[in-house]
Amino acid sequence: MSKQKQKYYVVWKGRNSGIYDSWEDCKIQIDGFEGALYKSYESLEQATIAYRKNPYDAFKGAKQEGKKEFLSKSNILKNSICVDAACSGNPGDMEYRCVYTFSKEEIFHKGPFKDGTNNVGEFLGLVHALAMLDQQKKYDITIYTDSKTAISWVNNKKAKTKLERTSRNKELFELMDRAELWLAKNTIKNPIVKWETEMWGEIPADFGRK
Repeated sequence: MSKQKQKYYVVWKGRNSGIYDSWEDCKIQIDGFEGALYKSYESLEQATIAYRKNPYDAFKGAKQEGKKEFLSKSNILKNSICVDAACSGNPGDMEYRCVYTFSKEEIFHKGPFKDGTNNVGEFLGLVHALAMLDQQKKYDITIYTDSKTAISWVNNKKAKTKLERTSRNKELFELMDRAELWLAKNTIKNPIVKWETEMWGEIPADFGRK
């Protein structure tokens, strides 16, 4: 009788999100949990990559109606925080912050910084949140951002900004350098999920200045 192949189970939404190496442990997290989101993978590497991405990416073959159902507000992960940035001008005075998704209680707020851009703020906010959760060893918390650019920069471990370095934004570039250094030295362990503004409204960390 052949030995059953090892599988890994990603739980995006359940009692405790994370990666589990047995169906029994996974089932504890999702059994009877309304709207549970989970999927099995053949390797730990595949599971880890999937866990860090938007859960809908794992179900791309679903019908459009399924996508809409998946993106309903009821599927916003409760064990989550979100980041956002605001900038007056381009470049201009920029600030960024992080809040708890449901209570909107502010976790950190940085700025304003001179001669920044919104993309730079989104990037710095995301890396700040990742570093904070890594220091606290809270890897089960999902981070929401409404910026595809920031997600791309973090995944590539590089802020690909066209912003020019000046004496006015020296502090901002020092923060970007530190953020890139942190990304180079550390593994991203928390899921980063794109906030679906069209379906869910403005991200809770929004500054409300549009």
